[in-house]
Amino acid sequence: MDREQAVARLETFVDHVERETMPVPVREVWAFGDVALGLDPVERLDVYVTKDVIMGGDREAAAEFAAEYGVKGVGTSVRAEWAEANPDRVRVSDNGYAAPEKCLAAELVDDSEGRSPSGSRTQPGDDEPIHLEVCNASFEDNVRQRLKGALARDAYEEVLDPRGVCLWVDGTRDEEAFTRLREASLAMPTLPAALGMLGADEGVANEAADVLKRQRAEQEGASVRGDMV
Repeated sequence: MDREQAVARLETFVDHVERETMPVPVREVWAFGDVALGLDPVERLDVYVTKDVIMGGDREAAAEFAAEYGVKGVGTSVRAEWAEANPDRVRVSDNGYAAPEKCLAAELVDDSEGRSPSGSRTQPGDDEPIHLEVCNASFEDNVRQRLKGALARDAYEEVLDPRGVCLWVDGTRDEEAFTRLREASLAMPTLPAALGMLGADEGVANEAADVLKRQRAEQEGASVRGDMV
């Protein structure tokens, strides 16, 4: 997508989070990758969402939803009121539980691959080149945690690009961030340099950057990744 379209898409993400009930409470929305680097066109639009864990939950609603649709975790892993209003957007993990990251993708991107409550496979919509990262930790904390784990296991594909821009946090939108994204006026280091600033050795940083570049080249359409820290 071209740059103007990518930034407009980010605005619709934040608009949606502000105005609508989300599958889980959302605390932060970040943009990273191509759009933060000022590229035009943007090959993939990378979005990071920090979610809160539902505390307590509605056990009665969970039992009722499971009885009707065969999906567990509604009312505990995702909001019962959202699932009851949008049963067609409920997505499940392989173990049959409602998957918060897939539900958020269904709500925000509306073309994530998953299963409906009846168990049938959903079909992609426009299949926009959007990647959604969902975690309970803030973007900055997760960048460090992912890098630490990747370095310990030589699993460089798990690295999260640290060059991000915070668009919305705890109900407050950063209009200047949108303006600077639209103008491509943010100064960002190379990926190896950014990883080096976080403590990675030069050789490791270069190798990790190469791995992420190859990984991104293989991605098509919409994708989502859930993480728990």
